[in-house]
Amino acid sequence: MKSPKCILVVGGAGYIGSHMVWLLGQKGVDVVTLDNLSSGHRDAVLHGQFVLGDIADRLILDKVFGEHKFDAVMHFASFIQVGESVLDPAKYYQNNVVNTLNLLNAMRAHGVDKFIFSSTAAIFGEPEYVPIGEAHPQSPINPYGWSKRMVEQVLADYDRAYNLKSVCLRYFNAAGAHPDGLLGERHDPETHLIPLVLQAASGQRPHITVFGRDYDTPDGTCIRDYIHILDLAEAHWLALQHLQSGGETRAYNLGNGNGYSVNEVIETARRITGRAIPVQEGQRREGDPARLVADAGKIQQELGWQPIYADLNTIVKHVWHWEALNS
Repeated sequence: MKSPKCILVVGGAGYIGSHMVWLLGQKGVDVVTLDNLSSGHRDAVLHGQFVLGDIADRLILDKVFGEHKFDAVMHFASFIQVGESVLDPAKYYQNNVVNTLNLLNAMRAHGVDKFIFSSTAAIFGEPEYVPIGEAHPQSPINPYGWSKRMVEQVLADYDRAYNLKSVCLRYFNAAGAHPDGLLGERHDPETHLIPLVLQAASGQRPHITVFGRDYDTPDGTCIRDYIHILDLAEAHWLALQHLQSGGETRAYNLGNGNGYSVNEVIETARRITGRAIPVQEGQRREGDPARLVADAGKIQQELGWQPIYADLNTIVKHVWHWEALNS
């Protein structure tokens, strides 16, 4: 198989993108990161060349594509807050759909025909069954989920019409940090459970709020599927190899297949940190399913992906290490 030489990583200064850039560096691949730093961090780009710019700007895209011969593009530059997408859908459709079209059309103009897309479990909406496989009905319940679903449709159409091959990776809950503390999660505002719980442990937050204890789960709190950030990055690497070897357009669900409840996350964090973590009780949030767990059998079978950091203890330990180094 021909090894990729140069990859454009859009959004490579963000949480997931920065870990991908690091992994590509470990694999000996040249990387150009394009990021507008609206939510990313310049110091998180640990490999390759950095270009400050936005995929909404076709002039910048033409310049970057004109200066490099890319084997593929990886796209991590989406807005991801579900609640915000409900309040401001225009922002999400503009960036996640329109700007992605701008990027895809720049790829076509410059002869780049391989694309790896960060999709989401939000395309499925309320689960009809768990674990959720690729054949599960797709009925998004918020503009964020719809924006990702629309891009998946665009990619299917671009494959048929223009032979642009893609792999869509539908994340469940990305979590964890680099085991050596090199990289971690720095969202502002932070919305993900594990860093929020650990910030309560370190005193950066007064408490963690549990939104509902009356769900149909063993302890009454919501269950989610957490996937370690480096396992996520490895899935992207395997997807890239798939396309490099002439593979067809694919979509895969990405998770561990193991669900952990909100209560389990809090108890695991208490055990690992040795700290008291104050809990405040909150009401259920609209649109929060009781269980979201992935069936990742398809990517395991077709691409040979196997999560290495699959247990909650390891994920929480890595985030706590990151928090200790950066708090």
